[in-house]
Parts: sequence; C-alpha cells; structure tokens
Amino acid sequence: MKKILLIMCIAAAMMVGCCKKESPNPFFQTWNTLYAIPPFEEIQYEHYLPAFEEGMKQQKAEIEAICTNSEEPTFENTCEALEYSGELLYNVTMVFFNLKGACNSPEMEDIAEQVYPLLSAHSDDISLNKELFERIKTIYKKRDELNLEPVALRLLEEQYKDFVRGGANIPEEKQPRFREINEKIALLSLKFENNVLKASNDFKLVVEDRARLEGMPENALAAAFELGNRDEATQGKYVFTIQLPSYEPLLQFCRDRDLRREMWTAYATRCLAGEFSNVEIIDEMVNLRLERAQMFDFDTHAAFVLDNTMAKTPQAVDNLLMQVWRPAIRKAKEEAAEYQKMIDAEGGDFKLQPYDWRFYTEKLRREKYDINEEEVSAYFSMESVRDGVFEVSEKLFGITFHLNPDLPKYYKDDNEAFEVKRDGEVIAILYMDYFPRESKGSGAWMTNFREQWYDREGKNIIPIVSLVMNNAKPTADAPALLSFDQVETFFHEFGHGLHGMLTNCKYRSLSGTNVSRDFVELPSQIMEHWASDPGVLKMYAKHWDTGEAIPDELIAKLEASATYGQGFINTELLASSFLDMYYYTITKPTKITLPEFEVNTMNKLGLIPQIIPRHRSTYFKHIFTTGYDAGYYSYTWAAVLDSDAFEAFKEKGNVFDKETADLFRTYILEKGNTQDPMKLYESFRGKKPVIEPLLRNRGLL
Repeated sequence: MKKILLIMCIAAAMMVGCCKKESPNPFFQTWNTLYAIPPFEEIQYEHYLPAFEEGMKQQKAEIEAICTNSEEPTFENTCEALEYSGELLYNVTMVFFNLKGACNSPEMEDIAEQVYPLLSAHSDDISLNKELFERIKTIYKKRDELNLEPVALRLLEEQYKDFVRGGANIPEEKQPRFREINEKIALLSLKFENNVLKASNDFKLVVEDRARLEGMPENALAAAFELGNRDEATQGKYVFTIQLPSYEPLLQFCRDRDLRREMWTAYATRCLAGEFSNVEIIDEMVNLRLERAQMFDFDTHAAFVLDNTMAKTPQAVDNLLMQVWRPAIRKAKEEAAEYQKMIDAEGGDFKLQPYDWRFYTEKLRREKYDINEEEVSAYFSMESVRDGVFEVSEKLFGITFHLNPDLPKYYKDDNEAFEVKRDGEVIAILYMDYFPRESKGSGAWMTNFREQWYDREGKNIIPIVSLVMNNAKPTADAPALLSFDQVETFFHEFGHGLHGMLTNCKYRSLSGTNVSRDFVELPSQIMEHWASDPGVLKMYAKHWDTGEAIPDELIAKLEASATYGQGFINTELLASSFLDMYYYTITKPTKITLPEFEVNTMNKLGLIPQIIPRHRSTYFKHIFTTGYDAGYYSYTWAAVLDSDAFEAFKEKGNVFDKETADLFRTYILEKGNTQDPMKLYESFRGKKPVIEPLLRNRGLL
C-alpha cells in the first residue's frame, strides 16, 4: 500500500524534510512535545538510518545483558527485560513505516530498501539467539510453579511461542537458509507494495467530452474536473484515477460502456505485466513461504499461519467459508440473470461483463427501491460522519474527542489531531487522515504511532492512534460527500481505532490490536452495525446544505435494500479469501503463472465470469505485504463474531445498552491479547457465537 515518485509529499507539507543542513537527530532526544508525540516537523530523511542502526545496536546490547546475567533466569530479569528492550528501535520503526504508508517518496523507498534487510537480520538474531531462548524455555517449563499473575503468564507463553515460531527450534544447519528466506520475503513485500502504488498512480483516464460522462453524479464530475485542472496537460478535462472515490462512480453511473471497460480493465489488470509486474514476485514469495513452513514441519504455509489463530486449521477456514459461499453464489447467479434481462430488454446486444455489474446494480436498485446514490450521499458529508462516529463512541464508551490544532501533525493538509478523553482525562491521541494523495497507499487502515502500555514505574503510556482513509475530496461547490459504503468503512476503521484507544494492558506487545487476525476484525466490523442503524442514522446523517436529518422515507428505503446486491458483495469477498487459501495450501514447489493460476482456481471454486475477486492477485496487498497471508478469511470469521455480538445489544432492545457496552469494552476492547480470544468473547457474550445472525443480516438464509 505504498510507493511512487512524489518527491514532495514533503514540499506539500510533510514532516520529513529533505534539508541538506545537519540537524540534531530527534530520535536521539527526549520528545518534549505534547504527550511525547513524535516531533514530525523536525524529522528529516537523514535521521532514519542512523536511528535504525543505533536502535538495533542498543537492543542487541540489552539482549546481551539478559543472556550474560549470572542470576538464575526469572520472569523479571528475562521476560520483562526483553519486553522493555528496544525502545529507540520501536520509536523509529513506528514513525518510519507509518509515514511511508501515508506520505511516501523516493527517499523513503531508498531508506526502506536499506532497512528491510537490516531489520530482518536483527529479528532473526533475536529469535535464533540460543542463550536467550534457553532462559525463556527454562522459565516456561516452570510456569506452573511460579504463581505468576495472569498477564505475566500470558506474556511468558506468547514469548515462548514467538521464539518457536521465529525459528528457535530449527536445526542449526538450516538456519542460514531460514534467514535468507526471511530477508527475501521482506524485500519482495516491499517491491510488491511499491509496484502497486506506482501502477495505480500511473493510470489516468482523461475524458474531454462531458457528453461521454452522461449519467454521472454532479459531485463526481466536479471532482474529476478539479483533478484535471491540477495539471496543465489536462486543463479543462475530466480525469479519473484508480482511487475508489474516482473509479467507483464511473463504473456505477457512466452510460458509456467503452469508458467503463477502459477503467475496469486498468483497475483489474494492475501489475499483471510491464514495468510494475508482480507476477514473478508472487511466484517467488508463495514458494519461499512454503519452504519456510515446511522447516517447521507444517505441510503448508496456511497450516503454519493458522496454528496461531482462532481458526487453527485450513479445514476450519474452508468449512466456514463454504457455509457462506453456497448461498452467496446462488444469489450472485440470480443477480446476474436479473441484470442480463435488463440488458436484453434495452436491446443491448451483449453479455453482462464485470465492467457492467456495478452499472446495472445501481440501475436496478433505483428501479426496485427508488434510491438515488447521489441523494443518499448528500446526507453523509465527511464531517457529519466523523461527528456521528464520535457521538456513537461517547454513548457507548463514555469518551469524547477534542480537536487540538497545537498537536504536532505529520501532514499539514487533510489531517486532524484529537485528544481523546474519558472523565476529563486524556487517554489517547487520535489522528484522522481523510483524503487521497499520490504518496498515500490506497484503501483505509488504522495504525499506531505508539501503543498503550505501562512503563517500569507503572505509568500509563497513552496510545497514539492514526486512521488513514481515501475519501472523496471536497469540491468547489460541496463538501466531501461519502457513499454509504465509505460511511461503513469510516465506522469500520474507527472500530479498529477504539481497539487501540481503549486498550488497558500492562505490556505493549499484548495491548490493543496485537491479537490474532481473525479476532482483530471484531471491533472494527461491529461498528458497521451502528452506521446503518435507523436510530443512529437520525443522529448523524444530516444534509450537507440544509442541515436536515435524513428523512424516515429514505431510511426505510435503505433498510429495504439492505440485503440488495449481497450476492456480489459476499462472492467477491469470499473469492479473495479462497484465492488466498489456494496460494497458501500448496504442498510442494509450484510455478505460479498468472492469470492462469487465478483463472483455474476461480473456475474450480465456481465463481461466475461476471465477477472477479475483490482483490486480484497482482494487487492483493493484504496477502503479500500486510500480514493477512492465509488470513483474508478473517473478515468472514470475524463477521460471525460481530453479527452475534451485535445481537447482544438488540436482545436488550437498545443499541446503546450500557451494560452490554461495558462488557464489550471490558472483555474485547480493553484486554488486547492478555487472554485466549474465544474465552474473551464468551466472557462478553456468555456463550459461543453462532453463524445464523450473519447469514440473516446478509440475506443469505
């Protein structure tokens, strides 16, 4: 989700300046900013590499001190000492990689190419340190005798598991190859994400004749016209990009089928060939991960990954996905037949294609439910959605959000900083980064510049959370208006943010979102339920021009159409989940050729040709760069949890029921990874989750 030649996310205003003049390295100094926020404006490119190198040096010395300690290994002198090590490295890592994702540049890419191998080697030096592992193993074997408090026992168990999964038990003669694989995967991931960003920024659809854009909403046209006017070569023309707020309205509304085909083709074939091809990277990465998994005596990479999740096995994942896939594909086929009937009735002499799907979905939605997407988005300005999610969070968890323009910011435009308070006390800092730019990765995500923990003196170190989005920008005539899908994404990412802001854990490595992939999506996805609740809509959905609340008639239409199009929505999501598993359940070295591998696996699955996976292989960043390899199923796994969890509120007859919200905060949002996730869920819900609420919500029963 990063990369491009945009030397001036800096000149535009970033913090990492490119001054030639030598200046003190902020990473080597105490941050005297408000709440010890990173001093973004002082950080320059030249500061990163020395800080990484010194950070690794310091942590190496700290670990050496642990290993040479002549005292008998104890939880305090080994496990806690390891937990508290590497503070400088932690600080520079969190700043650098977050800024690379949100404000990339060629300079950042050059630094990353130098740093990735260093970090890979440093991580392996720790995981493969025999003396350190022996100390942890000694404590682990005596854990039942030590009478450790539960959170300390959890830290010990997680550290031991991390060492085992980090290669500590791999035979010494295989460790050089293990290190080589880790370094190669790190560099391939970097190249993959850089290629996706470059390819995405490389394409622009330029339209001179407005008549070709017939059917498109005025706000989408205004945004495209403004984008065209930013470049002398496209002055007075309409420009569309492969950013969702730009391409989606064109695919939904534009009546010119040739334009839809051109846009869809560019979107769907990114990185399949040419300068930014990811095909060879995928082949190498899949086989390297298989080789590494088999060093741990797992048949497949998926088996290795899933052994450390709620799902546990590929079979469990397949069983869940198929329960949703069967009704979803049936519904998708029904939808395709309806759209083909519309095409035939119009006299269209063509078969429905993927670039037609969104257009006819929208057209039939209007006919069936009298819903106009442009009319709907008028009630969802970015500001009203932001204020709405703030109000929901206050009603549920008693927290408030206070804009503070004096807080350091990493990007002066489109970026706001808030103090998050409970009972008058600041418990977190929240950054909101709203709009696309060429230096920012696509999609939306939550991250931390600092996680919550308690230091050695028992002081609570508050988290610094950042939500990065790519919503449509304001135009000259209207504020930023969100589609309802974007509204749900806003609530989704805010749910991750709540997980990071409300955590209350002693140890940083266990706090917040440091949980298994198939549990981490529960706090995010449950928030989407409040986005669409009729009573909540009345609270925050206000017309951007008149200020009137969304009318009951429009809410009724939204409710009536809630399960409309779910065949497509579920099928494209599940297709990506299965594609992920197909890659990572390979049991022997395989030459991956594209698009053949993807076509063959989707045919095997039974995906209809009018739908493609939500993420095609060559730009599927989740499974090749961001840690969701053999983990994309998590969105569906967690959907079972979030649908079942929201039922707890509905059973009380109040979506803001205080008792239920307190239980959710206590057992889900505060606990991090301090207990087994299913035990935490059962403590909240009082029972195991069931799949029926999910199927019912999606109209798949």
